[in-house]
Amino acid sequence: MKSLIIYFSRADENYAVGYIDKGNTEIVAEYVQELTGADMFKVEPAVPYAKDYKTCIEEAKQRIGNAPIKQNPGDITEYDTIFIMSPIYWGTYAPEVETALEGLDLSGKKVRIVCTHEGSGLSGMPADVKRKCVGADVDVEGLAIKGSQAKEAKDKVKAWL
Repeated sequence: MKSLIIYFSRADENYAVGYIDKGNTEIVAEYVQELTGADMFKVEPAVPYAKDYKTCIEEAKQRIGNAPIKQNPGDITEYDTIFIMSPIYWGTYAPEVETALEGLDLSGKKVRIVCTHEGSGLSGMPADVKRKCVGADVDVEGLAIKGSQAKEAKDKVKAWL
């Protein structure tokens, strides 16, 4: 079995943790990669978000339904399991994750959900992933990790895997 991690993460100012050099979701994605050997694809916005948190979340709200990305994940046929990872923005994954999932054939694939948050848990992410990943076996239980605890979450990720 071969796995792919499709993730969005943002450094700079994050809620409850201040300014960081590496996004919380990226830290958790690296744990998943280390523990599974999965390949990684980082979803990057075509236009970077503002460095301050308040402006960033307002920009994210404006991008819902129209969030261009630098590059699409490409051909995923060789993968059996896809991890979809994102911070929670406005009740679900970052808008760029929606763009990254557009046009992917996830039929028959196992999809696992991971989010970082500061109190909302998985929020609407499982339902939105299930809606976008038609024909996939979506694990709607997922894993929610507080962003402020991302650096200490390796054991939690290991237990979940």
